[in-house]
Amino acid sequence: MIEVVLKLSARALEHADLASLGWAGSDHHLANVARQLERARSGEVDYLAVCPPTNIPVAKVGVDYQVKEGVGTLWQLAVHPALQSCGIGTFLVEAAELRTRNRGLRQTELAVEESNPRARALYERLGYVAYDCRPDSWDEQAPDGSLRRYETMCTLMRKELA
Repeated sequence: MIEVVLKLSARALEHADLASLGWAGSDHHLANVARQLERARSGEVDYLAVCPPTNIPVAKVGVDYQVKEGVGTLWQLAVHPALQSCGIGTFLVEAAELRTRNRGLRQTELAVEESNPRARALYERLGYVAYDCRPDSWDEQAPDGSLRRYETMCTLMRKELA
């Protein structure tokens, strides 16, 4: 067995990165990410990329500071499918928490789909605690290119930052 160790860094996601994020979602999703990058310019959100030395994103996350006063709300977390279960998700969440702490905030929250137990297990391992559940929905792009409404149930989780 050969073990490979990747050096990772977290940086602001840039518009130029969108072309390499096809693994993260449809064209509709990436157009939404582009809109969020505009919000990042005004400081409403941070949008981070995790990159190996190639500087090509292998994970992404948004941190929205407008959802709830005094809280960094993590959303749109994604790790390249071929690199899941390699510790990149942990690095991604910790980078988002650091950004939140650097703003003087002491709490992060996120919503995880109840149909995604692997993600929930990661968040629990990182200290997130479930406190509620709620339905959520958003538009997603169907294989034929049309938009349809996706509906799901999410568990809300929070973490107090040290």
